[in-house]
Amino acid sequence: MSASVLYDTPGPKARVRNRIYAVLGTVAIIALIAVSIVRLSEKGHLDPAMWDIFNYAGIRQNIADAVVATLKAFGLAAVGSIVLGVLLAVGRLSDHKPVRLLATGFIEVFRSIPLLITIYAVWVGFLVDYSMWALALGLSVYNGCVQAEVLRAGVNAVPKGQREAAYALGMSKTQVMTTVLMPQAVRAMLPTIISQLVVTLKDTSLGFVILYPELLQTARLIASNTQVNGQYPYVSTIVVIGIIYIAMCLALSALATWIEKRGRRAKTGILAPDAAAKEVVLTADAGQAFGNTAGGGAGGADGPGITKN
Repeated sequence: MSASVLYDTPGPKARVRNRIYAVLGTVAIIALIAVSIVRLSEKGHLDPAMWDIFNYAGIRQNIADAVVATLKAFGLAAVGSIVLGVLLAVGRLSDHKPVRLLATGFIEVFRSIPLLITIYAVWVGFLVDYSMWALALGLSVYNGCVQAEVLRAGVNAVPKGQREAAYALGMSKTQVMTTVLMPQAVRAMLPTIISQLVVTLKDTSLGFVILYPELLQTARLIASNTQVNGQYPYVSTIVVIGIIYIAMCLALSALATWIEKRGRRAKTGILAPDAAAKEVVLTADAGQAFGNTAGGGAGGADGPGITKN
């Protein structure tokens, strides 16, 4: 019997085989980690002195400044990508062919160009003295194109009856898009939107190419300018900066989960098919009951005590 449309329920032999593969895979991963730790220890990368550099006030301040710089670029890029994504999505869904072609061409071009090239071109061509704005603009352009496709998919997923009902009420195209379609598209695609924002946060590390002092650039400077026992602390620096990136991404993911849960608890939005059907039935029953009550009241008024002409 099938447990899913994607795969069948494994039989006894398959379950035993899967357990063996899981055990072997776990052992291989543990062995790989153990070998890596031993080799790093032999080369002195795990010595306490390599990690003691993060107790220096200067290095801590450099890392704190890098976190702030990273969050600044991310904040600008996040807002810019969402605003640009909304505009491009509306343009791609436009009934006017020139607008639709222009939006489609913009999306396809900048989604095809590597993000690193876009950031570098913006920096060299327009903002050579403003690396933060060059990084934010490059991230906004690329991620805005991705967000536009996400929002377009969300708008197309809204049932056509929503749009037809809005037009039947006399709403204009702009009103239908801004008050009916786009809010529901954002709510439906919110997990994907937040996931792309997490990607945007990680892509701020590309700012090292244009010498923007974000986390990766700061880590490179710390590791290459600090010498401990004749070695450069690349491993310890990478581990610490990697943990900071993980913490920021987990915080953003937690925020996305919280927003999504609040959205699910809200009673606004599109009803599920079963719930919508139940509401229609209940409304019809209530209308019929009201009609019967009204009819009964009229009949009682025209009862035996009153003679109709």
